[in-house]
Amino acid sequence: MTVTKIEAFGKNRYRIYIDERRAFVLYKGELSRYKIREGEVLGEESYREIVDSVLVKRAKLRCMNLLKSMDRTEWQLRQKLEQGEYPQDIIDTAVAYVKSYGYVDDISYASRYIDSRQQSRSRRQIICELQQKGIEKDVILAAYEEKEPVDECALIYRLLEKKHMEPRAATPKEKQKMYMFLMRKGFSSSEVSKVLRGGEYDFC
Repeated sequence: MTVTKIEAFGKNRYRIYIDERRAFVLYKGELSRYKIREGEVLGEESYREIVDSVLVKRAKLRCMNLLKSMDRTEWQLRQKLEQGEYPQDIIDTAVAYVKSYGYVDDISYASRYIDSRQQSRSRRQIICELQQKGIEKDVILAAYEEKEPVDECALIYRLLEKKHMEPRAATPKEKQKMYMFLMRKGFSSSEVSKVLRGGEYDFC
């Protein structure tokens, strides 16, 4: 294995290319420790130590530090490690490590997310937000199965009250504005119409 290129990557970090392919990122001191120089051979023993010890340990610590600052989904954690340009097998190992201790659990994440938002957001909006965080829809639906159903019409009333919107006293133009506001929140047309017009007809 020949080190074909070394390039700066942030403060005191360097991308290492081996045989013309990007391999990993190391700190400046590690270049000296493993005698990594452009055009020189990197021995198998040194390569394995870098991958199996240095990078695995660093990726695990990175995961732990990320999870200390905030709860994250598996996808979000993988995204962060990818931004640090860890090799995919290192990412898999680090994520498997934190998952084995229960630090990352997408169904638990989805359950907590639903609990904290279902009194202010529609089910559809919450599902969309969780999918954007990389959680599969079947996992989200499994989390919802543990929850008591929310009366979304009652939720719509509460949201309108917060906005100081009163459907019964509103003009058609004001109702149209309410309708668009509620649709952006992910409520169904039928639920919105039921609240705004007693189900007589909708705006679609």
